[in-house]
Amino acid sequence: VSEVIPETATTRTLRLVSPGGWLPPFQAGQYVNLFVTVAGVRTSRPYSIASSPAQTGHWDLTVRRAGGGFVSDYLLDEVRVGDVFESTSPAGTFTHNPLFHGNHLVFLAGGSGITPFMSMIRETADRGLERRIHLIYGTRTTDDVIFRDELDAIAGRHPNITWDLVVSEPPAGYEGRTGFLDAACLRDCLGDAAGRMFYVCGPEEMYTLCLAALDELRVPRRRVRREVYGPPREVTRQPGWPADIAGDAEFTATLNDGRAVAVRAGEPLMNALERAGVGVAAQCRSGECSLCRTRLVSGTVFQPAGARLRRSDRRFGYIHACFAYPLSDITLDLLPSPG
Repeated sequence: VSEVIPETATTRTLRLVSPGGWLPPFQAGQYVNLFVTVAGVRTSRPYSIASSPAQTGHWDLTVRRAGGGFVSDYLLDEVRVGDVFESTSPAGTFTHNPLFHGNHLVFLAGGSGITPFMSMIRETADRGLERRIHLIYGTRTTDDVIFRDELDAIAGRHPNITWDLVVSEPPAGYEGRTGFLDAACLRDCLGDAAGRMFYVCGPEEMYTLCLAALDELRVPRRRVRREVYGPPREVTRQPGWPADIAGDAEFTATLNDGRAVAVRAGEPLMNALERAGVGVAAQCRSGECSLCRTRLVSGTVFQPAGARLRRSDRRFGYIHACFAYPLSDITLDLLPSPG
């Protein structure tokens, strides 16, 4: 950590440099999985790189405090300049491909979902790319807008980059846009949505709202890209969750080496394993990358719709530990973690 940059009252940017002086290149919109040890538990969290890939000296990871956040509280309250972390290499497919996505882009951001878009915006400005970008940024309050001054400055210098702020809980007398990123808001900000590529990143509830709005505006799903954003906050509210299983129901996971680990229905299996000192290979922690593939020998788990299991996984009983929730006692054939 070469610098800790305050952004808002709830947000800090950790500027990371390599002790060896070299960092792997990345595409704007990608993330790294940062490994941390908090209260004796080794775990990790994926964070989008907010800095521009046009510079290669550092990565900026912008972290916002999450309610009850185990890792975010640690990163915001305890990390100091000089602290050393490990991470994966950059990964993820939430990137722009000019051959397929065109150059007329709309970014729909909510809260800390601004971070991958900031990397794309910075790259466009730094390299003078011929992309037309319209950012629509939803936030709850006006005092928690990340990168506000920089966005204003970039938009002032680059007429191909514009942005609108939409505040859901505005202060008295606020004269800007208010409400949510629904169809009426998007129509008012954009006018005609035809021919544009839409990118969506933000909290879980935002996806339902924005995808419904884009359907109402008749935007084809092939012109909508969405970033994975971690496991659901309340998995028991997901479609298909069994009504007779409470989120605090406790079960036992038996591993192939004989160890027994206490697990809870409403918590991702990976989290419980890490808390017990069992390392699991991880990168996205959102059910997408499949690095945490684990064979379920017996028992039942719930996997939300976002878990991108391959057909062969389903056939041979593999699950994604980061996106699987135990519904009974289970037995796992767990591959050893490289960490």
